[in-house]
Amino acid sequence: MKKRLYLITTILISAAVLTLSSCLKDSRYVTFANGGTVVNFPLGGLNYFGADAITASTDTVVTQFSIDVASPTVPTTATTVVIAVDPTIVTSYNALGGPVTYTLMPAADYVLSGTTITIPAGQRTAIVTLTVYKGLLDPAQSYMLPIKIVSGSGGAIVSGNFGVHYYHVIGNDFAGLYTWTYTRWNNGTGTGAPLINGAVNPGPVNPITPTEIQMITGYNNQGVRYDITFTKTGPGAYSNWNLTFVPADVSGIWGAAGISVVQQPVFLVLDPANFHFQMQYVAFNGANDRYLIDDYKKP
Repeated sequence: MKKRLYLITTILISAAVLTLSSCLKDSRYVTFANGGTVVNFPLGGLNYFGADAITASTDTVVTQFSIDVASPTVPTTATTVVIAVDPTIVTSYNALGGPVTYTLMPAADYVLSGTTITIPAGQRTAIVTLTVYKGLLDPAQSYMLPIKIVSGSGGAIVSGNFGVHYYHVIGNDFAGLYTWTYTRWNNGTGTGAPLINGAVNPGPVNPITPTEIQMITGYNNQGVRYDITFTKTGPGAYSNWNLTFVPADVSGIWGAAGISVVQQPVFLVLDPANFHFQMQYVAFNGANDRYLIDDYKKP
């Protein structure tokens, strides 16, 4: 699979690092006026777990995060911060009994721009780049990459609440790259010769949760998504399948284009054992109905 590098820049710098006065006096932040130096991830910790989800469907994902030095005065000497991936955090998180059980992301599937970070004198922030080779991961597995602050120089204290980034990828039994076939009739019945007769493309099936997937329809070519949910009752056993469109896509993308759904999507083929999903619906484009089929099958 050819890798494409997409830069998803999420520079997580809080307002606390912009001005010393706001950092020390704003009640939203911890006051360090009478304390020592603390190193932290401004938007790290469990409170920002959702923001650390790696959801892009591209093979390679690049993101950035910041390290902050909070202190009564701007440091006059450089601060060295050591960060590391800590496997024990995955074990501790799984023990909380959440809906997703994570596996430590393999070391070969990511790169950090550095693990010993120097914040120059007179500055409070440094930026670290994380590259995740998502295309190498098993799409059925959920992975966590917990990056923690190990230490800060000059006696700096590591923040207890903002000392870890919980980067994670949610796995799903049906996620991955499929062969996607799209067929369109310029009528509402699917009779006669189709206008587009089985255009074949690679099509990603993206995990939303371990029991929810999304993939796009070819009609209008604007990225309107099917949303499929199910219940996993055991290894290889599933029930309660539900198929719909993402409502915001229909009201937003198609609403703006004057397209409405005449017949809601239904499964013509639902064969999870063979990773085969075929969806059919009828849409109206302001002038005529369109009978449409999207077929996703793993090669």
